[in-house]
Parts: sequence; structure tokens; C-alpha cells
Amino acid sequence: MISKNTIKRLNSLSQKKYRNKEGLFLVEGDKMVLELASSALIIAELFVTADFEHDYKKSGLKAEKISVVEKAELKKISQLKTPQNSLAVCRLPEAKPIPEMINDDLSVFLDGIQDPGNMGTIVRLCDWFGIQHLFCSPDTVDLFNPKVIQASMGSFMRVNVYECELEAVKALAAASGAVIYGAFMNGENIYAANLAEHSILVVGNEGNGIREASEALIDKKISIPNFSENNSKAESLNVSVAIAIICSEFKRR
Repeated sequence: MISKNTIKRLNSLSQKKYRNKEGLFLVEGDKMVLELASSALIIAELFVTADFEHDYKKSGLKAEKISVVEKAELKKISQLKTPQNSLAVCRLPEAKPIPEMINDDLSVFLDGIQDPGNMGTIVRLCDWFGIQHLFCSPDTVDLFNPKVIQASMGSFMRVNVYECELEAVKALAAASGAVIYGAFMNGENIYAANLAEHSILVVGNEGNGIREASEALIDKKISIPNFSENNSKAESLNVSVAIAIICSEFKRR
């Protein structure tokens, strides 16, 4: 049986202030939990059903404490509507300092992204496109939000995510010889633009876009053209969809 205090404590990890206070975050979903075996993350406690025991033992997954529980008990600590067979309580890793220089062809900066689903999808996109460095403004949604973790589908373990101001990324770009591009509605057509060999892409908040203070630090504005023949009234693309299109074009070059 999972105690009421444990249930209360683990449920509180849905909020950033309690994640920081406890130094813990949750990972759910059998596939993601098994992937923890090949990561550097430390599992403070692992909750599994009897049906999952063989899988986690075969994977070599290690935890400071392992509890075998009934499915009904697991549901009490799960953030999912339909829990699977495992839940890992991981220790928050130390925040990564931003690198002094980057040689990658493309990195991304998020300027105030708020939706956890978007954030998780963006982390997954970075993983897919081989983007190693994802920079986030301090007001961007927390990487360790359970919904971000879930939407990332495990990619949060493979992408370097940093919290910093755009000014720091601007200095990094200067040291690395990179050009900072901003995604705007009125920017240059990305399919016609000359794209630099080393680039950093800035994308803004879902509702307000890139803030004015950040705009002043951007070298070039780019946009995805609207190809609709009937003058589509769609105001904009979802931010994660826009990032996928832009990253695909950068990588194609």
C-alpha cells in the first residue's frame, strides 16, 4: 500500500515549486521508464506492477527504492488518465551552464513558450533533427513539468536544455560565429532566404510571438509563407509545427 503522505507528496510534483522543494520529478509510461536505464538520471523510487517486474529487471533499470504495487495503487500517484505499469520518481539534475561556444549548424531559443504540450513536442523535434542545444527563457514552461516530460516521449533525456536570457545566447552566437534568426509573420520567406552555416532560431510565445526586447537582439527575421489560394484566414501556425517546418528547411540546406 502507498501511504497517504506519499500520495500527497508525489501528486504535489505536478507543481514546479514542489518539484524544486523536493528535488524530484516524475517519469511515466513503460517505454520512457525503461529508457531511464540508459540515462544519467537517478531514480529515487520506482513503482511497478507485478506485470512489469520482468521488463524492468531485464533492462537493468536501477533505483534507490523499488515498490511493487497494484494497478489501483499506481493510479493514485499517476498524472495520467490511463496509467501504465510503472512510475519513476527521479532526482532533478543540476542545471546545465550554457556552453562557451557551439559548433552546431542549428540551435533553438524559446522566448516564453507556455504550453507544456508544445514544449514537450519541441524537445522531441530537437531530438529528431539532431539539435543538441535548446535554450529557454526563464519564463518558458519548466522542462520537468509532467506534461512536458510526457509529450517529449523520452527526448528530454537526449537534448541539452538550458535556462537563460537571450542576451546570453546573443553573446554565445557572437563567440561561435552564429547568426540569430527570429520566426515572424512578416519575415523573409524561409524558402528564399540565404541561411547561415551556423544558426540559432528564436521562436516566441504562442499568443504574442517574440517579445519586443528579444526582437532587438535578432539578426534576421524569417517566416513561413502562406500558400493558401483562397487567402486563408488562419492567423498563424502552431509553434511546434512552425519549428518543425523551419528546422526541416535549415537541415535540408
